[in-house]
Amino acid sequence: MDSGLKNRVAIVAASSQGIGRATAEAFAAEGCRVAMCARNVQTLQSAADEIRKRYNIEVLAVPLDVTDPVAVHDFVAAVVAKFGSADICVTNAGGPPAKAFLSTTLEDWKKAVDANFLSAVYFAREVIPHMQRKRWGRIITITSITTKQPVTDLVLSNAVRAAVVGLVKSLANEFGKDGILVNNVGPGYTATDRLKELAKSCSAASGKSEEEIFASWSADAPLKRLGDPREIANAIVWLASERASYITGQTILVDGGMYKGL
Repeated sequence: MDSGLKNRVAIVAASSQGIGRATAEAFAAEGCRVAMCARNVQTLQSAADEIRKRYNIEVLAVPLDVTDPVAVHDFVAAVVAKFGSADICVTNAGGPPAKAFLSTTLEDWKKAVDANFLSAVYFAREVIPHMQRKRWGRIITITSITTKQPVTDLVLSNAVRAAVVGLVKSLANEFGKDGILVNNVGPGYTATDRLKELAKSCSAASGKSEEEIFASWSADAPLKRLGDPREIANAIVWLASERASYITGQTILVDGGMYKGL
């Protein structure tokens, strides 16, 4: 089934590894030209080289910190200068640390807001004018199951990612008339380096081994396993495609059924 994405320009933030890397690769497989960014220069360039070679597509890779609005502005400008447009923008950033409320500091809150909320604002501000000119665009935020079901000791994520959902709904309402669709993808427990860090924190707090922590997460999902980054990437590509052309303002959970609500 044709996705309608061939030759589109896809920006994927924090795409040197994990879900971001899988998403960049999934867009490349659809024939998109891909713009990648991340903080680690070596990891980013390695990922970009592999994707470029495997899919024979154009890749722009720029090291930057998504909490820096000037860097985001310059990155999007470079994407448009190279490729002529910015059709798809996937916002993404590493999640905040696992902490209970009274263990958090004001600095923790500021960092979480900067990385997990304001970074989405920065990208949206930069790409929307380009999408408006083409009357076609896709903005997809990557957050977490915490937008629907708070997770114990992830108070930073529980609170800040909910703000991203408010942003998604607002942008969808305002820019739908311009042909811009805005949606959110909320992964459940997914096999990434971030999850290994969470397991280590939970292990230290509970006294359980990291293996026991992983087993409990798997058991909590009806599918009885962790997600694969490629499974989240597939959902993101579908939302960007012409097959999802009447979907906007939504949060799609890719969680193996872990969310317990209706």
